[in-house]
Amino acid sequence: MGDAIFLKKEHIMKAQSTSSLLNVALVLGLVTVGYNILEAVVSIWYGFSDDTLALLGFGVDSLVEVISGAGIVHMVLRMRKSPVASRDQFERQALRITGRAFYLLAAGMVIGALLNLLQGSRPVTTVPGIAVSLVSIATMWWLMSAKMKAGKALHSDAIIADAHCTKTCLLLSVVLFASSLLYELFHIGMVDAAGSLGIAWFAWSEGKESLEKARSGKLGCGCSGGSCEAL
Repeated sequence: MGDAIFLKKEHIMKAQSTSSLLNVALVLGLVTVGYNILEAVVSIWYGFSDDTLALLGFGVDSLVEVISGAGIVHMVLRMRKSPVASRDQFERQALRITGRAFYLLAAGMVIGALLNLLQGSRPVTTVPGIAVSLVSIATMWWLMSAKMKAGKALHSDAIIADAHCTKTCLLLSVVLFASSLLYELFHIGMVDAAGSLGIAWFAWSEGKESLEKARSGKLGCGCSGGSCEAL
């Protein structure tokens, strides 16, 4: 009788712990979506006003990430009800839209960079890009670490995969920071174009990955640019 009561209490405590961790994962997903919306608005605004193609592309990338983030939030909500073994139709459709949007962004970045080089266009300033990228680096590092911790505690491939994909956003922020800082120091037009091409490469990789995940329905992540191992 004593053993049965002990096992029952242990089961209840484990269920409560799992529920708390899933609540943490949900909050992290919502923070990711909210932050990407704010980042997109600021980046696109200053990208247009300062003629900074790299910052503009970074903002559009953040906007596309909102769609992907919505799919993750939806998945965590399902996980709170019952174990999840594969992606549902909503999550797959979100990935398809995300993948195609990333491909369009990559194409736009390449074309824009070539036009800027041919026309000799230069940004007015890249200071906003430096500021946005620094905030993004700090935020993405925190989100990546918190998601990884929650994912490992839950033994969830889906949440661990999301943490690895957040690492891709972190690397993208580093690209923006490097190109923005170098331009502000040396005022060489091709630096902004180079940053744009770097963003295009990440966007292409993210688009490919999103479409692959949509086709397979698996919860693992073969994340962009080789930043995430298959799960």
